[in-house]
Amino acid sequence: MRVVLDTNILIAALITKDTPPDRAYQSWRAGEFTLLSCDQQLEEIRRVTRREGVRFRIRPMEAGRMVNDLRKLAAMLEKLPVVEVSPDPYDNYLLAMAVAGDADYLVTGDKRDLLALERHDHTRIVTVRTFISLRES
Repeated sequence: MRVVLDTNILIAALITKDTPPDRAYQSWRAGEFTLLSCDQQLEEIRRVTRREGVRFRIRPMEAGRMVNDLRKLAAMLEKLPVVEVSPDPYDNYLLAMAVAGDADYLVTGDKRDLLALERHDHTRIVTVRTFISLRES
């Protein structure tokens, strides 16, 4: 199974342990699916974890470890197609990763924009809770 985890899921996994985002992240770490990522996502993680409101909740060492682990262990995509589908243009790279990486799922907490699409190409766009329940069934 090939999966894109939205940056909001990855950040949530860093903030609170033993939550659905953390369980999804730990499932990847355990080798239960192939995680797709790209340099743009790694940069977004760095940028978000340095924000004033987030910085005090995440230790820099943990954020750095996540970025390093993603770079080493995820399937890093280099050439992303141009995708202009999301109402939020900043989310289009996630859809482009789904296309380039032939993702089965894009897992997100973005109800207004990404989840409203439900699907892009053959990639299902689901919440983290839905993703976990699909994997357990």
